[in-house]
Amino acid sequence: MGPDVEDRVTSKPRAEGDATAPDFNSLDWPFAVASATPNNQRMEGNIMFEDGYSLEKLRKVTARRFIELTMAFGALRFGEFKTKAGRLSPYFFNAGLFSDGASLGKLASFYADRLAPELGQGSLVCDVLFGPAYKGIPLVSTTAVMLAMHYGRNIPYAYNRKEAKDHGEGGTTVGAHIRGKVLIIDDVISAGTSVRESIDIIRGAGAEPAGVLIALDRQERGQGELSAVQEVNEIYGIPVFSIASLEDIIAYLQDMVLSPLSPDILHEAKENLNAVLAYKAQYGVAP
Repeated sequence: MGPDVEDRVTSKPRAEGDATAPDFNSLDWPFAVASATPNNQRMEGNIMFEDGYSLEKLRKVTARRFIELTMAFGALRFGEFKTKAGRLSPYFFNAGLFSDGASLGKLASFYADRLAPELGQGSLVCDVLFGPAYKGIPLVSTTAVMLAMHYGRNIPYAYNRKEAKDHGEGGTTVGAHIRGKVLIIDDVISAGTSVRESIDIIRGAGAEPAGVLIALDRQERGQGELSAVQEVNEIYGIPVFSIASLEDIIAYLQDMVLSPLSPDILHEAKENLNAVLAYKAQYGVAP
């Protein structure tokens, strides 16, 4: 588990200050660890919980703290943003803003936190992690580090090149031998192009995709009635896990509206919530 033995299940408010310079001390590693009293502990897979906690509650707490982190770094923003599909979205997520060692480590810890319970309870079997170029490369490598450091799971990882290398070891992939069940790690799924290319590479190596782990599921439909995540699940028959989703963003904004905030911040939170709810009503899909 994580580096502490105290309970990390409840989140504490982010310290006030410049959102572009987060206080790392206020964004502790989000590992959920039970207290040291044996009679109120139980195991679900390899994860230990206090009474009253479950894997779903852990997922929600992880999602909440992930949203707090993305807000602190400006990786999750509210306003008006044009998507690839030409829609005007009231929010925007950019994992590329985790662009230094400390922030990338924080981001990777959330990938590990989301993945470890699935591995622990046996709902997911994973022999190799795979990161599609280019954004998936730092994500898969740092997630592998966090899984080994904090969960004792030393899982090999690999990634692909955009162009095949014709010298040295050659080939289109780098890292571990792709074998067995392979989990794809990426930031988001938009058109599903990187997932499709990754699955072709994995199957071309004689392995099988085990699933996909992403940071954020926008839960909005594509050209048809399904979302990009739902399409991956339907077409390839593999699960897609996300650290957070549109529903988690809405819950975060709803809690903000009910919090004792200054009038200006409260007004902005209400505007953001109403805009996101309207967007969901127009483009959203059921979870």
